[in-house]
Order: sequence, then C-alpha cells, then structure tokens
Amino acid sequence: QVQLVESGGGLVQAGGSLRLSCAASERTFSRYAMGWFRQAPGKEREFVGIITWSGGSTYYADSVKGRFTISRDNAENTVYLQMNSLKPEDTAVYYCAAGEGSDVVAGRPTYWGQGTQVTVSS
Repeated sequence: QVQLVESGGGLVQAGGSLRLSCAASERTFSRYAMGWFRQAPGKEREFVGIITWSGGSTYYADSVKGRFTISRDNAENTVYLQMNSLKPEDTAVYYCAAGEGSDVVAGRPTYWGQGTQVTVSS
C-alpha cells in the first residue's frame, strides 16, 4: 500500500508560481507512473499530466502545457509539479496519483493522494 501526501499548495497571484510536492511512503513508488489531477469547485476531476516511472517521459493536458512541469526524484520517493504563469482558472484541489501509465491517464490510478488546495487570485 503506497501512501501519497501532497504539499506546497496555497494562495498566489495570477502570473505567479507554485511547486507542489507529492511524497510516497514506499520505495516501490519508483515502479509507478505518477500523475497529477485537479478538481475545481463544481467541476469533475481532470487530468493535468503524467511522468513515467523512469522520469524519461512526460505528457500534459493542453490547458497546462508550456506552463506546468512534472519531475520526480525516485531516490527521495517524491514527484513535483512546478506551476508557472498561473491563472485564476488553475484554482483547484490538486491530487497526485500513482499507477500504471495507461490507468493514470484514464483517471484510474491505483493510489491517490489527499489533495492540496491551490488558489490563484486575479
């Protein structure tokens, strides 16, 4: 059982940056693709991006491409989401997730974190 704990959320002005972290409880973390999702009030949870188990490949939703970057440090059992040029529409609870790559992209990862709130003011 892998536990995922997000941190780094908060309030930021439009145009600003935040870096989210997701720490995993076990070293088996390195076997999994890691994804980020977000859910805004009144909306469904949406896919943000994914990084392969090795960190060699990433893929992003069009809404964040060019602004967000996912990276991982398998030695530290941690995945990161660097968010730049933030917009008010990026306001949401952000979740990290772990699983097989195709399952993560489909929104069916094996493990979910508890989420961290990101609020972008205009």
